[in-house]
Amino acid sequence: MANSQLCLLGLLILLCSTSLGSAKHMKYKDPTLPVDVRVHDLLKRMTLAEKIGQMTQIERKYASADVMKNYFIGSLLSGGGSVPRPQASAADWVNMINDFQKGCLATRLGIPMIYGIDAVHGNNNVYGATIFPHNIGLGATRDPVLVKRIGAATALEVRATGIPYAFAPCIAVCRDPRWGRCYESYSEDHRIVQAMTEIIPGLQGDVPANYNKSYPYVAGKNNVAACAKHFVGDGGTHNGINENNTLIDYRGLLRIHMAAYYDAVMKGVSTVMVSYSSWNGVRMHANRKLVTGFLKNELKFKGFVISDWQGIDRITTPPGANYTYSVQAGVNAGIDMIMVPQNYVEFINDLTLLVNKNVIPMSRIDDAVRRILRVKFIMGLFENPLADLSLADQLGKKEHRELAREAVRKSLVLLKNGKSKNKPMLPLSKNTPKILVAGSHADNLGYQCGGWTIEWLGASGNITIGTTILDAIKATVNPTTNVVYSENPDASFIKGNKFSYAIVVVGEPPYSETSGDSSNLTIPDPGPSTIQTVCGAVKCVVVIISGRPVVIQPYIASIDALVAAWLPGTEGQGVVDVLFGDYGFTGKLPRTWFKSADQLPMNVGDKHYDPLFPFGFGLTTNPTNTS
Repeated sequence: MANSQLCLLGLLILLCSTSLGSAKHMKYKDPTLPVDVRVHDLLKRMTLAEKIGQMTQIERKYASADVMKNYFIGSLLSGGGSVPRPQASAADWVNMINDFQKGCLATRLGIPMIYGIDAVHGNNNVYGATIFPHNIGLGATRDPVLVKRIGAATALEVRATGIPYAFAPCIAVCRDPRWGRCYESYSEDHRIVQAMTEIIPGLQGDVPANYNKSYPYVAGKNNVAACAKHFVGDGGTHNGINENNTLIDYRGLLRIHMAAYYDAVMKGVSTVMVSYSSWNGVRMHANRKLVTGFLKNELKFKGFVISDWQGIDRITTPPGANYTYSVQAGVNAGIDMIMVPQNYVEFINDLTLLVNKNVIPMSRIDDAVRRILRVKFIMGLFENPLADLSLADQLGKKEHRELAREAVRKSLVLLKNGKSKNKPMLPLSKNTPKILVAGSHADNLGYQCGGWTIEWLGASGNITIGTTILDAIKATVNPTTNVVYSENPDASFIKGNKFSYAIVVVGEPPYSETSGDSSNLTIPDPGPSTIQTVCGAVKCVVVIISGRPVVIQPYIASIDALVAAWLPGTEGQGVVDVLFGDYGFTGKLPRTWFKSADQLPMNVGDKHYDPLFPFGFGLTTNPTNTS
């Protein structure tokens, strides 16, 4: 009996020591070890199916915990407008993400997925989030420190919903405002775009002094992995057509369009997204020379490269015409994670077949997975895979709204102030009997925010929580001042009232990507007629809400004061702060303002440069207590 007990005890000790030894040798689970040691250990344990799963990113609508587990999916995303439910709370987001994550954690190796979202001007898919000005407005501020603060606030609001990865910033250099994504670009000048890459340490945290430059970096749970996009030349397409061909020599590509990628990589950007566009006829999603040769080898970028939405499909014309070839071309070009986002089974099957046939080498798969795992380890996903509600109070936080309001104030560009220099119209008086407020954009929060807000294309009306310009005017003027709002008044209405002055707010409706491409860049009706009617009858200031310069020359003579407000976001009070002189105008044009669309493309330094307002133009005013 004693011998049998001793044998049993010995067996238990052996089993325990074997178990401890096994756990001890699972280096990837040891947070005290260097990241690349953990990556190497995990990679050698993975099957081909597990590796290809890591390379697959799918849209949340097509996911479930079982899908995540059975296909070893490495990443999920929310496309524009893809939410758990309308007006979803932070808890709704966190619970949804954790449900998916639990499927990943139930796999053999327990590799957590990374969830990404287009937080391009705040956490803009999420109801109640602070919506900051779009990048073109931030470019007008010329203030990289402000942009870094916006990055840090955005990171907190993204993390508030349990999301650790933002598809931002766009570091395109928009060379033609006819491009529907021009508002996602900070400027036509690459030097301003380079300066604004300060948003990356805002999102991710400051890279420590002794850190390996070009390595991805995420400071902690208050920060998110960033994504520099769209590599490369997306802002230089022929005639400003979205996803078109960028015709420029190699030196020009490096000087103008590649410049900000040097800065992004040096600041530890975690991921880079490839552009839909082509360079001299070669689709960027299939451009091994630039994706692998330049970004990975020359710039020494060590994060992962991600495709755009169905980006590999568009390698062929029409898209998806030869999907197996697209998978081959995209992965061999150096794309590490594929935003599928729907047909993940087809992608996984095709990639598996291509590897088994040695069309795509295993070394390419290992490079991709190594980079993806590196980012996941660096950002602490293995130690903290599940989201929580500890940052829920950051969503739409008062301090973030105040920061957005500051950004709006600094983004405004004053283009005209009075019909003569000696008689400025601005700042406006708060103490006046009656004011007319007119225009389609004066009381429309959705128009004020633009595209990529709640919905992919944006929308009209009270789409989220914020302050319209009309709301802000009413809150700013003397309580005895009568503020009359008429969206499109006729001349008799104006003449029948004794208005001291009028504020006309007009511009572009929301749009995103190709839907925003415009050959004429005119303000839609009734904007022009509203300007002409109102400004022909009463002293007026016109505020343009737009993602780029638009045709304004035909109306400028009748306008007393003209303000470019870009797409200011939810904090319309920032516009009114400056109109009424609580703060001065300081913004400078980040883009050349053309006379006619026939002049385009036209950028500062061009031989035929003949603008209505040149790049860098912007009148200034001093803050004053108006009376």
